[in-house]
Amino acid sequence: MTTIYHNPRCSTSRNTLERLRGAGREPEIIEYLKTPPSREQLAKLICDAGLTPREAVRSKEAVYAELGLDGATDAQLLDAMAANPILINRPFVVTEKGTRLGRPIEAVDEIL
Repeated sequence: MTTIYHNPRCSTSRNTLERLRGAGREPEIIEYLKTPPSREQLAKLICDAGLTPREAVRSKEAVYAELGLDGATDAQLLDAMAANPILINRPFVVTEKGTRLGRPIEAVDEIL
């Protein structure tokens, strides 16, 4: 099974979805802005992808600055992403071979 944490307004997310389909996979699509992962699920996605919360946060979002997250701890970043899913970098893709953040899109090839 393949799952993509997707934002249809994001070109990288749309292109990653097309890459999955081009590889013969029809993923479960979770629009994470509508159905955000829990803090625990988010922490697992990030860890399984081999990232830190700092590497998985969208620091260019206005809410990042509004919340003053520049010096935030990993725990604070996870709390902020759980409360404000727009801060979650995308797309995360999960397959039976692992989890990757599709930035760059080619990173997903490692788990197909």
